[in-house]
Amino acid sequence: MSAPIIIIGSGFGSYQLIKTIRRTDTQQPITVFTLDEGHDYNKPDLSHVFSNQQTSTDLIRQSAQEFAAQYDITLHALTRVDRIDSQQQRIWVNDVAYPYSQLVLATGAKTFVPPMQGDASNKAMTLNSLQEFASAQQQLHEAKRIMLIGAGLIGTEIAMDLSNSGKHVVVVDPSKGVMANMLPDLVASALQTKLTEADVEFEFGQTVTALNQHESTLCATLSSGKTHHVDCVISAAGLKPNVALATQTGLEINNGIVVNQQLQTSVKHIYALGDCAEINGKVMSYLQPILLSANALAKTLLGQPTALSLPAMLVKVKTPQMPIQLGGSTVKDVASWQVDIDANGCSVKAFNEQKQIIGFVVTQEHMNNTFPLLRALPANL
Repeated sequence: MSAPIIIIGSGFGSYQLIKTIRRTDTQQPITVFTLDEGHDYNKPDLSHVFSNQQTSTDLIRQSAQEFAAQYDITLHALTRVDRIDSQQQRIWVNDVAYPYSQLVLATGAKTFVPPMQGDASNKAMTLNSLQEFASAQQQLHEAKRIMLIGAGLIGTEIAMDLSNSGKHVVVVDPSKGVMANMLPDLVASALQTKLTEADVEFEFGQTVTALNQHESTLCATLSSGKTHHVDCVISAAGLKPNVALATQTGLEINNGIVVNQQLQTSVKHIYALGDCAEINGKVMSYLQPILLSANALAKTLLGQPTALSLPAMLVKVKTPQMPIQLGGSTVKDVASWQVDIDANGCSVKAFNEQKQIIGFVVTQEHMNNTFPLLRALPANL
């Protein structure tokens, strides 16, 4: 019997890959090693757990045991892979060697926590996985004032969700406004107004320099010297791909694990997928590119080499008071804008120097413009 396909990681990309393989091949042995419990859940749901009053258990679609049984895989949960021997095509776990025919790194990414001083600097929490939410949920449920570091997509979504659940939220970000690298000023300022009306306080152009315990609260000191007393601090300051195992193995690394259009790394028989993979110079941490990557990789692993192609893709911002959808390039390389705005929202088109449409943003009641605009965009890959 040939060695199995081994997958390291149990996130969306890993499990989508398994589901896709099993639609074609029910016999191929598959083994998964994961640092967490291995439950199947929908990670974007973490952005609205507070207003939905959900616990970590509520988010589980299928337990690890149920998933392993349904898809006939061998699952090693709560298990760290020590090293990869790419010459002998095997991985080592607790001094035991496991051979592979193909190896997939789906090691994900971790939330960046900016460095800060203070005796409570290790108390900044992150919410990038079911496990992280499970360990923080009781504290967050009891908290009344919460500081969020980061006003990007995830930080903005969590800020609105926390405020909708009755918390006072303070958002700290070194940029000039919400989602500064994704939204034009016109849309960003409208979204910021909605959030401010919902009891979200902003500290832009600032960083947290120190976090100290002060009686029962945390005292956060900003770069301006201003302080805030809060019950919890959450970092949503961007993602850093988990590349330690790949680096140790000698794979090519840039921002993520560099792969070609077949998701193959710089070493034969080793592939990378999801938040840890860098495709064509980009790490794409959204469900659609990960889904399409998993579908293409499944064919390649089953002996039908398939290059990934990515159409123009849609990003939906989960901010219910002001729904937003966008696609393409919406800040970078934009030479001019065309704006259609009324009391019910706006449609914003982004053009390059050659007057070609390269991106768009639609809000609120303008959602029916989304798909015509998406079809007008160039493909990603």
